Amino acid sequence: MKEYTTEYIDHISELIDSGSTDAMQQEIADLHPADIATLISHLDRHEIDTVYRLLDTETAADVLVELDEDLRDKLLSSMSTEDIAKQVIDHLDTDDAVDIIQDLDEEDQHEVLSHLHDATQAGNIIDLLKYDEDTAGGIMSTEMIIVNENWSMPQCVKEMRRQAEDLEEVFYVYVVDNDNKLCGVFPLRKMITHPSVSKIKHVMDPEPMSIRADTPVEDVTLQFEKYDLVAMPVVDSIGRLVGQITVDDVMDEARESSERDYQLASGLSGDVTTNAGFFAQTRVRLPWLLIGMLGGLANSMILSRFEAGFAVNPTMALFIPLIGGTGGNVGIQSSAIIVQGLANGSLDAATTWQQIIKELGVGLINASIISLLVFVYNMLTLGISQVTTIAVSLSLFAVVVFASVFGTFVPLTLEKLKIDPALATGPFISITNDIIGMVIYMVISSTLIAQFSSMA
Repeated sequence: MKEYTTEYIDHISELIDSGSTDAMQQEIADLHPADIATLISHLDRHEIDTVYRLLDTETAADVLVELDEDLRDKLLSSMSTEDIAKQVIDHLDTDDAVDIIQDLDEEDQHEVLSHLHDATQAGNIIDLLKYDEDTAGGIMSTEMIIVNENWSMPQCVKEMRRQAEDLEEVFYVYVVDNDNKLCGVFPLRKMITHPSVSKIKHVMDPEPMSIRADTPVEDVTLQFEKYDLVAMPVVDSIGRLVGQITVDDVMDEARESSERDYQLASGLSGDVTTNAGFFAQTRVRLPWLLIGMLGGLANSMILSRFEAGFAVNPTMALFIPLIGGTGGNVGIQSSAIIVQGLANGSLDAATTWQQIIKELGVGLINASIISLLVFVYNMLTLGISQVTTIAVSLSLFAVVVFASVFGTFVPLTLEKLKIDPALATGPFISITNDIIGMVIYMVISSTLIAQFSSMA
């Protein structure tokens, strides 16, 4: 794998600035399209255009697929719809072609499709565009080898050779009936062991594992992971073969899903990359920052209502960060475990109450240990009053238990509402627990102060 050090990037920039076309072509001649895409992402716009023009048409199309969406959109915006069709789409598999076309507006999509010289390819792309991009149909490709169950072995082999000429890789040979319904998979080894079989259906592996086109991508990923698949046929509602999903498609989707979840958990309201401009980054980062600001203002209002308590016992203010920070950490831990379980299929939103009860037990144990340790610390520390010691320990206990249950309940609820549960692992949990934690601390503290004052 090529290392893109500062020295190497500077070397490439120097070749471009000096106009050394031959030297530049030698540098990128043996690079994989994914490596060229990575290289391009480190260059400025003028340098990108220069490198891209040096690529042959097929490599340029593959590089475009590997680029992040923002940079790809910039390159596509400088191309005519005819160039996109003939220089890009014509050289891609249908699933990659659909990824490119989906980024265009509807009018440009129609123009690009009209410029394609292969009517079959255009038809396949149109069929794939009908599927939601977050379903199996949205990530499948139509390039595969298909044989009929009634064909003889010689006929089957001849047809396989013809179809394989247009494929980069052959994962499986799918067997269909006269209605194009998937009925089996033909193992290539049986061409050797059964060279004279009368019909393919006698040697095929029947009832292959398949997935429906409307299956969510998350479920597709789980199937590939669970059964260690490299490819899987996709069927429609009545069992007709419509495409196949390969492991590289699933890996791309898993990576993108992971990036979305990470950004959502980090408080980003949309997809953004390091190549995004100032306004794009501000747009996706500002919403949760504003929500956090409102949460801070809410905390200030809560604290202002208990100003008298601070006047009586100023040391209470020292433990505000402890209460807020502990509640936020516990909530994020609980929600992260639940979100991970939902993502890998080990948890089901239908078992909400069982999970909440389990987390309640864990929360009680953690709360007891943490509050006891803080209680002992405060008892041994000079200058910490008895009321503060008791108030902090009781508040910590209540906050940890609440945060544990809340951090479990929220992602499970979001999952039932069809909202990405990764939202629960970010600022939402931290801000909410911070506010609730302050309310609990202030209520317990003020109640104890009043109680101790009346006893005095």
